[in-house]
Amino acid sequence: GNIYWTDHGFNLIEVARLNGSFRYVVISQGLEQPRSIAVHPEKGYLFWTEWGQSPCIGRAHLDGSEKVVLVSLGIAWPNGISIDYEENKLYWCDARTDKIERIDLENGGSREIVLSGSNVDMFSVAVFGAYIYWSDR
Repeated sequence: GNIYWTDHGFNLIEVARLNGSFRYVVISQGLEQPRSIAVHPEKGYLFWTEWGQSPCIGRAHLDGSEKVVLVSLGIAWPNGISIDYEENKLYWCDARTDKIERIDLENGGSREIVLSGSNVDMFSVAVFGAYIYWSDR
């Protein structure tokens, strides 16, 4: 198995084996402030949230190839990100808009607001079955 992580200091997404070997940079271009990542091993997708000058949600193959931006409008501080493997949906929470939203993880379509709070600094989100879990600061 592999482990993926973001490096905020160097604006990278990296991967290594679970024992720390075979470490390499997956994505180094086009990232300013990567925040959170999610991996869909079956489909071979890597998703990330970006806080930089152009906040967005991106997707690439696990090797970093074929990067696409799935969401770039109506987001400000996208924090946590989570995959609903059964429904093929991608969820994220935004600490600025106080929302949890979801999209189709293949094409970025069917965008929906799942939860809209008030003065809630949403930090992370997880999806399991019919339940959504989130944390705030």
